Amino acid sequence: MSQDMMRGHLDGLVLAVLTTGPSHGYGLIDALRDRSGGVFDLPEGSVYPALHRLERAGLVASGWSEVAGRRRRVYSLTAAGRRSAEERRSEWRSFSAAVERVF
Repeated sequence: MSQDMMRGHLDGLVLAVLTTGPSHGYGLIDALRDRSGGVFDLPEGSVYPALHRLERAGLVASGWSEVAGRRRRVYSLTAAGRRSAEERRSEWRSFSAAVERVF
């Protein structure tokens, strides 16, 4: 999928993945790839800036976790992030239905 098509949708996709529960960055990347059937095979360089942007906006919170002696930052939705994910899902459904009607 082209970067132009991804632009503007990545934040919503990250929020959607986090609705299923907290995750670390690599886990998000894996979930996006798995849930999209391999279409969204994104580099770290695009997902981490999105996470930081969402955190600054108050939609995602982060904290440190330790697993098998390794520290990693875990991201979770805030209440505002959960609302935003639902709003984006609703907007996407309306938008995609309209695009489908045009095509």
